[in-house]
Amino acid sequence: MKKTLAIAGTAVVAVTLLTGFGWGRHHRGTPDPERIHQMVTWKVNDTLDDLDATEAQRTSIHAVKDRLLNEGQALMEGQQAARAEAVTQLESATPDATKLHALVDARIDAARAFAHKAVDAVLEVHRTLTPAQRQELASEIRERTGAK
Repeated sequence: MKKTLAIAGTAVVAVTLLTGFGWGRHHRGTPDPERIHQMVTWKVNDTLDDLDATEAQRTSIHAVKDRLLNEGQALMEGQQAARAEAVTQLESATPDATKLHALVDARIDAARAFAHKAVDAVLEVHRTLTPAQRQELASEIRERTGAK
């Protein structure tokens, strides 16, 4: 269970990066999907190198990463559309509170759905790794995060 939680922590970091709260942003605050993809790919490759992953494992894990990044990009596009609608409402002399609350609810639901997909992706990666690789990854995450 602790291993799964440690790996899930990595998924949280991915969600943070993908939703635009991390690196990979242009000077105007617009997320740069290409830069995010490069950074995540670099980190995944670095970790797979440390784990001495096989080509089959690399192929499988990169497929999971690419799927999650694509879903994260869709989440960001939805966020941008919601932000535009919120601004439109707030520019109005009489903003529609129901619409604004619905926007918040929709974004929370989208973020929750993405977070569940991220956990499923972590579990898929977990099944791809050997027990020794899982232990090594959990130890690395524990060391980096200070988790016990």
